Order: sequence, then structure tokens, then C-alpha cells
Amino acid sequence: MRRAACCAALTIVLLAAAPAAAQEPAPGSAPSSNAAGSAAKPAGGLPTVPGRALRSDEVVPAPRGRRPPPGRRLTTARAGRIADRLALVRGERRRYPGATREVFLKGPSRWQVSYFAKVPPGDPRKEVAQVTIDDRSGAVLEAYKDYKVAWTMARGYPGAFGRIVNSPLVWVPLAVLFVLPFLHPRRPRMLHLDLLVLSAFSISLACFNAAEIAWSVPLVYPLLAYLLGRMLWIGLRPRTDLRRPVELLVPVSWLAIAVVFLLGFRVALNVTRSNVIDVGYAGVIGADRFVDGRALYGAFPDDNHNGDTYGPAVYAAYVPFEQALSWSGSWDDLPAAHAAAITFDLLACLLCFLLGRRVRGPDLGIVLAYAWVTFPFTLYASMSNANDALVAALVLAALLVASSPKAGRPVARGGMIALAGLTKFAPLALAPLYATFTADARRRWPGWRAIALFAGGFALMGALAFVPVLAHNDLRSFWDASIAFQAQRGSPFSVWGLYEGAWLDRVQLGVQVAAVAGALVLAFVPRRRDVVGLAALSAAILIALQLGVTHWFYLYIPWFFPLVMIALLGRCAAPVRVALRA
Repeated sequence: MRRAACCAALTIVLLAAAPAAAQEPAPGSAPSSNAAGSAAKPAGGLPTVPGRALRSDEVVPAPRGRRPPPGRRLTTARAGRIADRLALVRGERRRYPGATREVFLKGPSRWQVSYFAKVPPGDPRKEVAQVTIDDRSGAVLEAYKDYKVAWTMARGYPGAFGRIVNSPLVWVPLAVLFVLPFLHPRRPRMLHLDLLVLSAFSISLACFNAAEIAWSVPLVYPLLAYLLGRMLWIGLRPRTDLRRPVELLVPVSWLAIAVVFLLGFRVALNVTRSNVIDVGYAGVIGADRFVDGRALYGAFPDDNHNGDTYGPAVYAAYVPFEQALSWSGSWDDLPAAHAAAITFDLLACLLCFLLGRRVRGPDLGIVLAYAWVTFPFTLYASMSNANDALVAALVLAALLVASSPKAGRPVARGGMIALAGLTKFAPLALAPLYATFTADARRRWPGWRAIALFAGGFALMGALAFVPVLAHNDLRSFWDASIAFQAQRGSPFSVWGLYEGAWLDRVQLGVQVAAVAGALVLAFVPRRRDVVGLAALSAAILIALQLGVTHWFYLYIPWFFPLVMIALLGRCAAPVRVALRA
């Protein structure tokens, strides 16, 4: 809390730099569940069982008594004794003297036994161990402690994010296609190392999918630090002379055909084999509330209670899809979320092409679009039906506006940055950089008039975005639901949340201060004055923010990935095919 307060004093941007990839119940709130259903509340102080079949992961308090509940073979006492015998449970009970046990029915054929630590009166409950038991055989199916109790994301459930995209039959071919056109066996270049680093995030994800969080989390930080250094190296060098061309093993026309085919593949895969995590579900709920004129913050349904943690632009972006494919009121297939994710993905790919065409011609545009459709983590976001491609698309749109020959259109540039920042807040840190950007290589300063126009566009778009918020909420409810929630939440998916220690808190605070200060300093230091330099420093700022947040997830990689590719490839001459010698 103390660290969160310090961060709040620094800037609104840093506090909300990483909105949830998948909201999880806070530790000690209620018995964890892997689905939308939550534990039923006892009526009149006594445990009750609903007079209906339980949903697959619905959790309800088990009735006391010597007889098994209807449709069950085990009794409540028997399920508790099975859990008590586990070494994991015995160890946690020694660690937390006075811990209490509660037994629940989970779905139609399982039991859940939860252990809660003894806490002072008024403090939230803390669940320290959880056991799942099969009713028919009495076998223990799962047993968890520590952060895996509250964070089902950390348990390695197959396909929890993106379903089939995690299969090696999908992931590995995409990863190979991503790097293959750039590989030249006799001419190693720094670009090859850059592509290798981008691909290396797959190793961390493989550890995450195997529930090896102690490996997946530390592996991310050297990769982010390397990319941060590379982007600063490119963006801060004033030189704008072209380097040698991007050498390809195949003609650009082949890549264009691959883009068309892979876009169809991505759409078909999303429609048939993807799932909607709570991020996409939150967008649909918010769009429904937006259209109905109801409060956007502080009143989301129980099955996505913290879905109101995003900026108002996210919910507005889902409105056309929710209106065309109406929400049923429950967490079903959510066709509106599928349509939105597909559209955001296609839009980001199109913007990659348009930016590449403007920087070095249509060939580079095709190469950048190819990079987007083959990079596995962009498909990972699409197959999870999250809103992270929207963040990437809006930042790319701001970059496209900045590259306009008409002095970068400062009003439109400010409006686009505000719109991007009111999705997941992190792009707000780009405002100083874009406000002081000028495409004129002879000038280091755009002039006060251009900065004032940028500020006016930024303020106007921000005011328009907050109209539906202030119509039914106030700024305090918006702050509490979004920024304050993000500042106070814990997470095991960063080194700051996985490990403990006062010294680590101080290091994190230093990283956060450096990220905020860097976003301000980069706006005024000598730097590369073209779109490539702007893309590089934009990526550096977003990466620096991600290095300091408590909750980090793989869905955030697409935020900076297209900016990195523009910086790496845009500083070279137009792509050419290089034939291999025998």
C-alpha cells in the first residue's frame, strides 16, 4: 500500500500501466473457481445446496451431516479427512497455526476443500491451501498453496489463454515463419539477434503453460531489458542515413500471399477454436452498459466484478460489436468479443502495412504486415479475444498521424494519444514524446503553437471519452475501480510480486520512477527526428513501464512489438531478395 501510494503520487500513467490480462479473485476473497461461477452464499447462516445441477466449476458450500449430499458418494467429513492427510495441507497448517477448513461442492462430481489462515478481525480472509477431490473415486485431483490458490492463471490449465494456439503444431510453425525470411546463413546481423530475442518470449510462455512460474517470470526481464536498450540505441542516435537493405530469402510477393492466407487462417481459428477471457468479456459488458446509459464503473456483475478496470475508450470500442451481436447477459460464447478481437487484429495488421509503406514503400509495408501475422503472441492475444490489439492499433494510428506530411497534424496526434491512453492507460506516457515531435530534421523543437494544438486535441478527446463516465459516475468511482485497483493488486507474474522483500520494493519503486522520468526526458533530449526514431522511443517507453509493473502478462507484448519491428526494419533500405550462393 505504501508503495502504491508513492506510485500514485508520481503519475496516473504508471499506476495503470498494466491492466489485468485476466482478472483473478483477490487472495482470501472466496474459494477460487476456474469459471464464471462463484461460491454461493449460505442462506440464514447455514450452508445450502441449490436445487439444481451445478455448473462445471460452480462452487457451493457443502451441507453438514453423516449422509452424502444428493448425487454424491462421499460425505462432507470424508472429503475433509482426505484433504487433511495431504503433506501439502499439513505443511500449510503448521505454517499457519489455527487455520480453519471449509468444504465445498464443486461442479457435478467434485469436492473442494479450502483452508483459511487465522487473521485479525476485520481483515480479509486468506485462503492458504486448496484441494480438489473426485467424488466417485476419492482421488485428489489438484492441491495448491501460496499464490496458486488465488491465481488460477498460475496453475497451467491447458488452453486457458488462446486454446489451440498453445499447441506446438500451431505455435512452432508460426515462430519459424516469423524468422525464416530474414535468416541469411552467411551474413549474420544484429537483426537476427533481435528476432531471436523476440522469439525467446516463447520459452517463458512454455514455462508458464507448465505452471513453472518460478522459471517463466525471471526469463522475461532480460528480454525486455535487451529490447529497451536496442530501442534507446536506435531512437537516440540522430543519424537518419539508410543502412543496407533488409535482406530476404524469398520475394516480397510471397510474403504478401502469406499475409492473405494467414489472415484468413487467424480469423477461422478465432471463430472455431478460441476462448474469451474476462478481458474480452469486460469489453462486452461495458459496451452494453454504455449503450443502456448505465454506470461504467463500480457496478459490473459478479462473474466479472473487476472488469471495470479499463479506460472508457475500451468500452466505447466494443459498442458496434455488442450492438450487432447482442450480449445474452451471461458469460457464453460472446460473439461480440470474437468480432471485436478479430477487427482489432486486422486493424493493427493494416496499420503496420500503411506505416511501412509510408516509411520505405509498399515492400516494407508487406514485410511489417507479415511480421504481425506470423508473430505468435499477436495470435495469442487474438485467440484469447482480449483487447490488447486495440492498444497496439491506436498507438500505431497515432504514429501514422505523426508521420503525416502536414507537420504531423498535432491536433489529430494529440487526440489519438489520448484515445490510446484511455484504453489501458500506459500510452498516456507517450504524450510528452509526441507533443514535442517534429518531422523536420532541421528543427529540434516543434514550436509552442504545435504543442498547444497537440494539448488541445489531447484535452478534447479526453473530455469526449469521459462524457459517458461523468454522466453516471464521478471521478472518484472511476479512480477506485481502475487506477486504485491496479495500484493495490498483487500478482505472481512479475519479479516484484513473485518474490518478497523490502529491498525489492525499493528497487521496483526506483524502476518505476526511472520509467516515468525517462518518458519525460526523452521528449527533450536530442534524438532521431523521423518516424523510425519515434517508433523506437515509443517502444522504449512502453517497455520501461512494463518493467516496473507488478502485474505483467504475455498479452502486453503486442503493445510494443509492431513499434519494435518498425524501428528495426524502417532504418534500413527497402527490402530486397538475396539469392543464396551454391
